Amino acid sequence: MKPVQIAKDIYDVGVTDWNIRDFHGYSTYMGTSYNAYLILDEKKVLIDTVKKEFSDQLIHNITRIIDPRQIDCVISNHTELDHSGGIARIMHEIGENKPLYCSKMGKKNLSLHWPHKYNYQPVENGQELSLGRRTLSFLEARMLHWPDSMFTYVKEDKILFSSDAFGQHYAGQENFDDQVGDAIMPHAQKYFANILLPYSSHVLKLLETVSNLKLELDMICPDHGIIWRRHPEKILDAYVRWSRQIPQKKAVIIYDSMWESTGKMAEMIGAGLDSEDIEIKPMRLRKWHRSDIMTEVLDAGAILVGSPTLNNGFFPTIGDFLTYLKGLKPKNKIGAAFGSYGWSGEAVPLIQAMMETMKFKPLSAGLKIQYVPDNEGMKACFEFGQKIGRAMKEK
Repeated sequence: MKPVQIAKDIYDVGVTDWNIRDFHGYSTYMGTSYNAYLILDEKKVLIDTVKKEFSDQLIHNITRIIDPRQIDCVISNHTELDHSGGIARIMHEIGENKPLYCSKMGKKNLSLHWPHKYNYQPVENGQELSLGRRTLSFLEARMLHWPDSMFTYVKEDKILFSSDAFGQHYAGQENFDDQVGDAIMPHAQKYFANILLPYSSHVLKLLETVSNLKLELDMICPDHGIIWRRHPEKILDAYVRWSRQIPQKKAVIIYDSMWESTGKMAEMIGAGLDSEDIEIKPMRLRKWHRSDIMTEVLDAGAILVGSPTLNNGFFPTIGDFLTYLKGLKPKNKIGAAFGSYGWSGEAVPLIQAMMETMKFKPLSAGLKIQYVPDNEGMKACFEFGQKIGRAMKEK
């Protein structure tokens, strides 16, 4: 990735990670980028760095524009190591006593990451920094998605450097939203569903703050993926919609099966939902990645989880997914469990109990069928799907 000028004297000098395929359990089948931004003014500023392994590429990109030693200060909007991992290398290159601006929590985190005592300059919410022709303003963005997170806003250019907010795990030759078009939105939705969903209330509060401050946004520059230069309002509107978690007439059927009995149940439950004009997304866990399933869960009105009973519990893939789901704290869902069993049948009540801890609305104790569903069992599955579909339409 070569440097890209995004405005007069402002460059994206970040790097592209074409080969990463997993990010903390999130499938990154399109890779990602670690965006870092260089502003040239009377003071020259670098906003964020990159993952440690890509530090040399970052230095190379900067060198194509200026001598890195000309950089006067560094801003760390977020201390997670995919953005702060290159700080030691950068500070060594530019001069270790130069100011390193961050939030108060950012100073604490960076001090724990790096033993060297850098010239940390913790900033207050709303504090400004003059670069000469430009003025930077710092906006606290706690829990988007770490306690240290902040945004940096360039008043004169109306550009928001938004750290991990509004990003996507996407590696491509395109740099801007208008170069990709609507094809970028599923990546943005997946990013929100798997990273920012637990902090939906914080997102809404921050967007309200931005609105109250009357910040004009001509461009939003996240630390991953493309830059929103043509339609920044598109991602802002999407974040409002996703944060509100308004359930749609969609049911995600998440299941796994040992001898296909639970699979047959899932198919017939789906048919019952379909008969009630509910959109269905059947997703078998050994065929779909958990992070892609979460993307569908984001706007679903019902979550149905099916598992056979194995060793008096649910199937291992079900346990993995339920743990992941619980951590992301989705809201406003109907929850239901189903599954086949041999002689004990604990999986369904265990799933139902976990759903209750997630505050999903239960419809029943779930549906259990011993061994292979016969005609009566298949009818019960169809009616189970119908019952959930009717309940969804009543909401």
